[in-house]
Amino acid sequence: MTGQPIPVIIDCDTGVDDALALLLAVRHPGLDLRAVTCVAGNTDVDGVVRNTLTVLEHAGAPGIPVARGAARPLIEPARSARHVHGADGMGDLGLLASTRAPVDVDAVTLLRREILASPRPVTLIPTAPLTNIALLLRTHPEVTGNIERIVFMGGAVATGNATPVAEFNVWHDPEAAAVLLTAGVPITMYGLDVFTRVVVPGADVRRLRESAEPGTRLAGELLAHRPSAPDLDGDDPAGGLGDAGAVCAVADPEGLTTRLLPVEVSLAPGPARGQTIVDRRPRPGESEIHEGAREQALVDVALDVDVDRYVKLYLQTVERP
Repeated sequence: MTGQPIPVIIDCDTGVDDALALLLAVRHPGLDLRAVTCVAGNTDVDGVVRNTLTVLEHAGAPGIPVARGAARPLIEPARSARHVHGADGMGDLGLLASTRAPVDVDAVTLLRREILASPRPVTLIPTAPLTNIALLLRTHPEVTGNIERIVFMGGAVATGNATPVAEFNVWHDPEAAAVLLTAGVPITMYGLDVFTRVVVPGADVRRLRESAEPGTRLAGELLAHRPSAPDLDGDDPAGGLGDAGAVCAVADPEGLTTRLLPVEVSLAPGPARGQTIVDRRPRPGESEIHEGAREQALVDVALDVDVDRYVKLYLQTVERP
């Protein structure tokens, strides 16, 4: 890669696959991770802060500023995903916690400060419920002038995971996701349609787990906690990259196939709440003809991914010293 590294900020709810994303962002030479902000999601916000500091220490990047953000969604109570990520949110790996503390400002303040201070426009990579980002955009709209793009892990064109139609990050705080879509900057939706497809083979997971280097070994342990299929032979299962795919999409956008499409978030109570409604129709339908067209945000929606390319990118990067 030529040129200056891309300045990025990750907003996360670390989280096994958020940790995989942090390891990639720290070690990729084309990315300059300026800060990490934390929000309640996979686990409570204090656990997210603890996990984030621990991962950065294992990655050899303890100096990156980390800030505590929202402890709950804008409207609803927090609802964790500990059944997926373990009681500690990090696969219950028993990692020695970092002794470092977060910075003495909140996440929104740190986001504003780092975005406005960057000599180049920043790319935001939210891999969590979008509460912090919504609060930032509503409180400090001036930051959009120095945001290059927002690449968020969230949403789904087809099938959800929190509900049949809603993905967890958007379902956890649908109002925040709706605010994001009105940011007025280019947005890429890295949703479940590609999220579930990028899987590291078991042989590679084994190699990472056997590494003597702490960050590389941690990547292997985290991937082993994210099996993509039953481990029938008792060997290490293949592990999904999950959130780390959104970081791959920033480092190597050519590996992602996107289409600019209208997207809105279902906010009404009921079974569709939190759904990202992606309009893939070639022409307006009867609803628009009879009731008038609704104004919807145009989003670069990820529809396909070069799996081998992103697996190779991830492995080559996290195995760097």
